[in-house]
Amino acid sequence: MQVKNAVIGQSGGPTAAINATLSGVVRGLKKSNKVHTIYGMLNGIEGFLKENFCNLSQLLDSEENHVCLEKTPSSALGSCRYKIPMETSEKEEDKEVYCKIFEILDKYNIGYFFYIGGNDSMDTIRKLSAHAEKIGSDIKFVGVPKTIDNDLACTDHTPGYGSAAKFVATTMSEMIRDTSVYKLKAVTIVEVMGRDAGWLTAAAGLPALASEGPDLVYLPEVPFDVDEFIEDVKNLIEKKPNIIIAVSEGIRDKNGKYISELTATGKTDAFGHKMLSGTGRTIEGYVKDRIGCKARTVELSLLQRCAAHIASKTDIDESVRIGSFAADLALSGESGCMASFVRGEGSDYSCTCAKAPLDNVANVVKKVPREFINEKGNNVTKECLEYLAPFIKGESIPEFKNGLPVQFVIK
Repeated sequence: MQVKNAVIGQSGGPTAAINATLSGVVRGLKKSNKVHTIYGMLNGIEGFLKENFCNLSQLLDSEENHVCLEKTPSSALGSCRYKIPMETSEKEEDKEVYCKIFEILDKYNIGYFFYIGGNDSMDTIRKLSAHAEKIGSDIKFVGVPKTIDNDLACTDHTPGYGSAAKFVATTMSEMIRDTSVYKLKAVTIVEVMGRDAGWLTAAAGLPALASEGPDLVYLPEVPFDVDEFIEDVKNLIEKKPNIIIAVSEGIRDKNGKYISELTATGKTDAFGHKMLSGTGRTIEGYVKDRIGCKARTVELSLLQRCAAHIASKTDIDESVRIGSFAADLALSGESGCMASFVRGEGSDYSCTCAKAPLDNVANVVKKVPREFINEKGNNVTKECLEYLAPFIKGESIPEFKNGLPVQFVIK
């Protein structure tokens, strides 16, 4: 048996659970005698190309360190938004990228490559595994899902979503209480992350299962009509003085134009995604201009993905489990695939881990089903909330010292 080394990277937007997945991969690899050293690439594939590595075998040398890492938010290894070229590209500079990647892999005797991330990260794994097959390399490439957007195909849900959803739902519940104390007519708009899919914004409705949810919820899956929106708000504000609304940053009109485009920067990121901003502010302007009441916008922004102090225990536990399963996939000879969740049948929540082909995952967006949204398109259904509810169950409390959470930091 040939002993090889492994390398793990994190990419894309951080979450409160991505480090739990990292810990899970390391835990899984440590159980095998096929792996000697486990490296972490600092700042994803971009750091890999610069040979910026840390030794995870040494850093995670105790159960205490594993647990601390699992309860630390953000990407401990750092992240990047580097897009590797198409594997079929004939450009010389593109070919050089692949040559350099595989030279580094050989230099460090890497037999197992793991990338924790979302759609674009899975595309990276797909490209690298395809190139490995083309040149006859036996290196195993496995993708491990991560995204608060919950929009990856071929998995019931994604690690990181449950904790972000718990933060959004909890914050919404607390804001509903806060906004109810005055009788002055006012509209509060809460802008939630979600460019192409409304899963995270849908979680804003979860307080309705316990008591009272937001009055209106708007997702990108249904075209946003300004006139209908204003009419809905006018009707509601006649019945109750304080209206609270959850909107996805990615809502669009019937022509597919982002509502925020009037105030957007016009810039795109490394993957060609429009950099959105101002959705809540745009809607706030409509309320002020056409209704004339007090209106304000709350942007949850980065808090949605880094609030480890209120992480979901279900999410953290599942994140560790899927990381360990990804290690098992690679060690058993699988490559060019992603670890995924399959939800069990029946009323009691359960899920198992499975293998998903990357051709069905990379660059595919999983939308919120239309049946999870009410007929008018201005709120989510009870069926939707019951589907989401298990993901936020339980509390994963970090250790505190001098009143602040203890975090695992790789320097």
